[in-house]
Amino acid sequence: MKLHLVFPVLALLLNLCCKEEEKVDQKPPNIVWIVSEDNSKHYLKLFDENGIETPNIEALSEHGIQFDRAFSNAPVCSVARSTIISGCYAPRIGAQFHRRSKLVPMPDSLRMFPAYLRDAGYYTANNSKEDYNLVKSDDAWDESSGKATWKKRKGNQPFFYVHNIGTTHESRVHFPESDMENVPTIAQGEKYKVQPNHPDTELFHYTNARYRDKIKEMDGQLGEVVKALEADGLLENTFIFYYGDHGGVLPGSKGYLYETGLHVPMVVRIPENYKDWVDLKIGSKTDRFVSFIDLAPTVLNLAGVQIPEQIDGKPILGNGVDAKELDQENVTYGYADRFDEKYDMVRSVRMGKYKYIRNYQPFNFDGLMNEYRYKQAAYGEWEKMYEEGRLNEQQSAFFKSRAPEMLYDVESDPYETVNLAGDPKFEAKVQEMRGLLNDWVEGMPDLSFYPEFYLIENAFDAPVEFGRTHQKEIQDYIATANLMLEEAAAVQAQLKDLLQSSDPWQRYWALIVCSSFGDGVKALAPDIKEIAKNDGQAVNRVRAAEFLGMTKTGDPVPIMLEALYSAQYETEALLILNSIVLLGSHDYGYNFPIDERKISPDFRKKKSEVVRRLEFLKTSKK
Repeated sequence: MKLHLVFPVLALLLNLCCKEEEKVDQKPPNIVWIVSEDNSKHYLKLFDENGIETPNIEALSEHGIQFDRAFSNAPVCSVARSTIISGCYAPRIGAQFHRRSKLVPMPDSLRMFPAYLRDAGYYTANNSKEDYNLVKSDDAWDESSGKATWKKRKGNQPFFYVHNIGTTHESRVHFPESDMENVPTIAQGEKYKVQPNHPDTELFHYTNARYRDKIKEMDGQLGEVVKALEADGLLENTFIFYYGDHGGVLPGSKGYLYETGLHVPMVVRIPENYKDWVDLKIGSKTDRFVSFIDLAPTVLNLAGVQIPEQIDGKPILGNGVDAKELDQENVTYGYADRFDEKYDMVRSVRMGKYKYIRNYQPFNFDGLMNEYRYKQAAYGEWEKMYEEGRLNEQQSAFFKSRAPEMLYDVESDPYETVNLAGDPKFEAKVQEMRGLLNDWVEGMPDLSFYPEFYLIENAFDAPVEFGRTHQKEIQDYIATANLMLEEAAAVQAQLKDLLQSSDPWQRYWALIVCSSFGDGVKALAPDIKEIAKNDGQAVNRVRAAEFLGMTKTGDPVPIMLEALYSAQYETEALLILNSIVLLGSHDYGYNFPIDERKISPDFRKKKSEVVRRLEFLKTSKK
């Protein structure tokens, strides 16, 4: 090689070596999460044209990365936060029920991920919401309280700090209708479009504006945290993540597996001193899919901490991240089970622009009473308009049984109003998405194929081990549940055999499938009546009565009441009450004269979920 070429090459190699040495010697970065409660991406202009301006979040994105495809795995606080702190899918580890009936241990000796940061010398502080469905050990946080701050660390100790902002929480839109006259909004209600599945009323416009006011207020509070970091000279040594802890609070979002419940805003500000740790251009947007299971491994990776193999997610930033592989990542999964007193079981998978939702109990319509949701005036107006016949087909769907499976193109139909699952043109896509979801629920395995009360008594001391031991049974229950995706006539004989199974949970799922078909399997009514009278499991007698009530082939009332009075467990009684509320609702209209004195006093504790159901049933009779 000629001498005039040798020196530039040597200089380049020397420069690269020095940079690599500098990277190795570089102190671990600080990491800050700023988390807003109950925000989907639909209400921030940075992510959606129908959103409001958030200048402080927008400033983060200008010196960072905007993640346009970030998703919570659950649409409610405790389940989403349990997913985040563990890095694990909640139905795999027993953390899927909100509010929790029993705390479950962390799986397979896994620790809450901040504990690994502390081992590596980090100061960990959480200000201040936890809301985990998991048993918390003492090693997760140096401090977790309303006074926690990075300022309490020792010297220049690296820190991981979480700052929770409750300004946008669902409770902030629990206002009386009189506020429309008495409490003006800064945001102009007429400026923002109402979702196509919502009634286009003054109250819905006002609620949209009121919620956006709260988002604007939250943005200001986020800005104060960033200013404090800057004042302490920490900004360019600190990765700042902003994200919503799950979807928004307008009706049909929080608590539901629609995009408004799962698709969250996320921005990561990249510090100047660590910009070479990121493979994406500063100030850019990315369509890479990010799920909440990925947050824990991402923080551990940025901190240079080995990621435990028990974690379900993978890092999206930092050293060793395969950019090409991440660019191909386009799948996320979601789950919804019991939220407060309302039972359901829904799973979802999004791949690219398509969203597939599997309703395992499709008769539990979305608008089934959930007391906390209905504290929002807009929910009550929506239901009243349905009862009065003043809604169109899209708006009425919230109060009607759902299809067992639904497919949406969420780019052309962002509010998931047109189900493509029955369109022959999308048959191949439905099969593909169904296969993805089946592989996922079987592979976890998904513990929710057992009733909650059974899991509490038999599984929740070691949920992951229970799942491993019972994986074959769970796969069998999934196969039974999937019979509802076939033609009723084609599976009727198989259902008849399953109704006679010696396994109570096979009978349980066979009954649910029968209810999903309704009149399509009316010929099985004699077999189901026998279960209603004699099954050893009270919930199976209730599931049988549910079918009889829906198909008008028998009176469900005495069967359900007897089961309620004989219930041995609180969540067993709660599950029975869910069916009672369902059959007492708009389209069924059965009356249940409940004698509360016959229900175990242990279940009638103040503020229990059972009490919520009983109070609703009393008031709904008036």
